[in-house]
Amino acid sequence: MSEHNEPASNTATPDAGRSGFRPASVAAVPLAAIASALGVTAPDGSQDIGVTGITLNSRAVEAGDLYLALPGATRHGADFVPQAIDAGAVAVVTDDAGARQLALAAEQPVPVLIVEEPRAVVGPLAALIYRSQPEDASYPSLFGVTGTNGKTTTTYFINSLLRALGRRPGLIGTIEIVAGGEPIPSLLTTPESTDVHALLALMRERGLDAASMEVSSHAISYRRVDAVMFEVAGFTNLTQDHLDLHGSMEEYFNTKAELFTAARARRAVVTVDDDWGRRLAGQADIPVTTLSATSDDADWHVSSVNARGLGSEFELKHRDGRSLRVHTGLPGDFNVANAALATVMVLASGVDEADLQEALDAHDPFTVAVPGRMQLVSTEPASVVDFAHNPDALARALTAVRSPEEGSRVIVVFGATGQRDQGKRPTMGAIAARLADVVIISDDDPHDEDAATIRADVLAGAYAAREEENLDCEIIESYPRDAAIRRAVEAATAKDTILIAGRGHEVWQEVKGVNLALDDRVELRAALTSRGFSVSSDQRIES
Repeated sequence: MSEHNEPASNTATPDAGRSGFRPASVAAVPLAAIASALGVTAPDGSQDIGVTGITLNSRAVEAGDLYLALPGATRHGADFVPQAIDAGAVAVVTDDAGARQLALAAEQPVPVLIVEEPRAVVGPLAALIYRSQPEDASYPSLFGVTGTNGKTTTTYFINSLLRALGRRPGLIGTIEIVAGGEPIPSLLTTPESTDVHALLALMRERGLDAASMEVSSHAISYRRVDAVMFEVAGFTNLTQDHLDLHGSMEEYFNTKAELFTAARARRAVVTVDDDWGRRLAGQADIPVTTLSATSDDADWHVSSVNARGLGSEFELKHRDGRSLRVHTGLPGDFNVANAALATVMVLASGVDEADLQEALDAHDPFTVAVPGRMQLVSTEPASVVDFAHNPDALARALTAVRSPEEGSRVIVVFGATGQRDQGKRPTMGAIAARLADVVIISDDDPHDEDAATIRADVLAGAYAAREEENLDCEIIESYPRDAAIRRAVEAATAKDTILIAGRGHEVWQEVKGVNLALDDRVELRAALTSRGFSVSSDQRIES
């Protein structure tokens, strides 16, 4: 799932097994060595037990695994120890509460190691078992991108640029995981740390030498990137989102800032176009290169932006006078910023500037299609699917798709997720009323919340803005989602622009615990085709 659909707190039983993440071969680590790393007494007979995998999901256990029985939001992982053992777990790590629960149940047929804070040891244990330590010569160069908006596109841009430079990179993020084989659809923006370290081992096994990774605030809070070392950490921006988890923008920032420490990254590139970025650049305890897309008060800044097709070409200028020529085929000022960040992050990793310019010129790496991120489905009308699901992203997307052609309109379909930051709903409604001509408010992922209540919150913001600011826009409530998309297409002329916002690449809509098949791109193509409009082909990243 995407970050805005992740759980607000950990659960003991993730949704599915993830064996596709693992390397084909892992040399067994003695359980005694694991006990020593934990600082606990090795159980009798542990010298004869070898561990070849690790997971905190009982349904993902494979023979030879260490099962982590962690406390969850509603149940303890100890509840699932019998299933884990049946699947082949050779030992269990848990806390005092889990140990007491196991002691009451029955004598366990496998050793149980007890630690005070099991969540804190997950990353280091996974690194030990999969031998994914940063000091290893085969450890891939990792590029971690965090921020509210732009993470996914920037990681795709980094991946594409690294391939243009002759590297063999992987990708870990919201949409998919690419590790040298068939892409694996993602369930979380950043996988659990057991999967992250297994992926690093898999990449090493398959000869990959680099990877770009989205690092969500959830990932940092839930310790999914523990014991991972990023060669370069990048920061895009910080705007309102995920306050259901963090409570305040201050806490949201503090969580993001943890990535920019010596324990997690060697160097950083920070976009300083908001107060949060400037603050982060000043407090990070690692070498920082600053970047700006809006001013020249940074180490690198964007200059001379010119339209080229749907995208832009621009110069990246250093304060010492050096410059790079860059082009992106994706629309919007924010994609200029994303391309600039990707370029400077790769440069900060030690790539020669002349080689970088040659790759930029020869391969046009920032015209790569990013699923569900300003993804063009047709040109007449211009029809775009984008993941914009918070106020800042929605405003940027609506601004980016506005055509200068006289008489053209912007028609937007969007909603808000249930059981998430409710404060952004009326704000998003007001933004749509200000920046679009036709506003169609539908459902995103209601989860367990009443969908009509969510729509009402968004509608209230849209109506209030229209009345207070005397806006000339049409506001429509339409659901279900596919009907809203058809309504948008029916209302469009060839010179209009349709923006389907909020879900992007997602192919399921969660309603009252049930996943319903729904892909905005598929629905939009079908609606356009039924009206006789031409549609573009679907594209994806190379594996």
